[in-house]
Amino acid sequence: MEFVTAFIQSNAIAVSAAILIIAYIFIAIEKIPKTTIALLCGSITLILGLLSQYQTTGDGAFDPRYFINFIDFNVIFLLVSMMIIVSICARSGMFNWIANAMLKKTKGHPVKIFFALAIFTAIASAFLDNVTTVILIMPVTFVIAKELDINPIPFLITEIMASNIGGTATLIGDPPNIIIGSVAGLSFLDFLKELTGIVALILIVNVIILAFIFKKQLVTTADKMEKVANLDNSNTITDKFLLWRSAIVLVLVIIGFVLHDVTHIQTSITAMLGASVLLLFEKPAKIFEEVEWSTIFFFIGLFIIIGALDAAGGIKLMADWILHVTHGSQTAASMIVIWCSGILSGVIDNIPYTATMAPMLLEIQNQMGAAYAHPLWWCLSLGACLGGNMTIIGAAANVIVSETAAGKGHPIKFMYYLKYGVLVTFVSLVLSTLYIGIRFLHWLG
Repeated sequence: MEFVTAFIQSNAIAVSAAILIIAYIFIAIEKIPKTTIALLCGSITLILGLLSQYQTTGDGAFDPRYFINFIDFNVIFLLVSMMIIVSICARSGMFNWIANAMLKKTKGHPVKIFFALAIFTAIASAFLDNVTTVILIMPVTFVIAKELDINPIPFLITEIMASNIGGTATLIGDPPNIIIGSVAGLSFLDFLKELTGIVALILIVNVIILAFIFKKQLVTTADKMEKVANLDNSNTITDKFLLWRSAIVLVLVIIGFVLHDVTHIQTSITAMLGASVLLLFEKPAKIFEEVEWSTIFFFIGLFIIIGALDAAGGIKLMADWILHVTHGSQTAASMIVIWCSGILSGVIDNIPYTATMAPMLLEIQNQMGAAYAHPLWWCLSLGACLGGNMTIIGAAANVIVSETAAGKGHPIKFMYYLKYGVLVTFVSLVLSTLYIGIRFLHWLG
């Protein structure tokens, strides 16, 4: 036993890296739920002694390798709190009312509806998590497609892509950004300032491209258009008091995010306060049933696995390798991060990828300084979030939509989606590269 312990400690980087790679493989295969894989590998990490199970050492001193230190509770509490807020807001019918109101404005024209759904999905995804957004918009999409007698798949594919693009714009829009914001110390306002403009351009360009590609499928009759234009939206709001209460709290929470640089209150604390206020009027047990606990525990297991690699020195080794390969070139490092992130996030889930990369960029920042690392954080955000569009398994929202569509009799085949996903991801990464080059690397002098 002592021999095994000594071997593990002397080869901690290799062992922790092997556990991380094995976890990635099983997450990609999707034969076992990814939450189970993360918790199982996290448990093995602790049993092997790669991280400490105890807060103090034998002599009573604080142990820096204590596994709790590597779980980012800012991310955990922000995710849980926002899930609670969104769940309570949705109960009022708020989001469905907004979607229906936008659809009525289009007068039932398929192309206008196409743009309206895409824009609504992107905007909603900037302030809600992507999975919640697509869950809210899909029922409306199926109703509209049925009334217009149109294949819903073009709408659904566009909504997947709009949700991932829109989620890139803000700190809370996509889990990778929550991780990046927490590790890099970037605020809600930082994301708005640096990413919202380019994300809006990427959205517009890609929706126009998709509208052109799908234009032959976006055709219906005049009488069916009129029927959708006259949708009854009067009974969509189920509880007006709940609507006002949740809307006010949601707006105040977002304002709190924006004022982070002034108040210095963590976004997780602001979200937790908002969620707690709303829970005063609800039965917490029922609301907690709607929280995606599988996602939360997936994060916890993942933080432990990556924490072991960090504690062993593996993250520093990766950072040193990038600096060696790029010879310290900020431009070369930026291009590697944005394109590798974009491609890899299309193949594997962008959450574990970002959770692995963020500590590495922090190590680069510690070695090279904040000014050198600043564009790399935005490269990681753009690459990881936008790369999720490449395949039908690239992000959680993609999987949710494809599974729901298949259940409704409209399966989205992997290869069918891939040809659109690769195009949109390529266009998005090219525009992002130009933005990074001009905005941060001074390509225009």
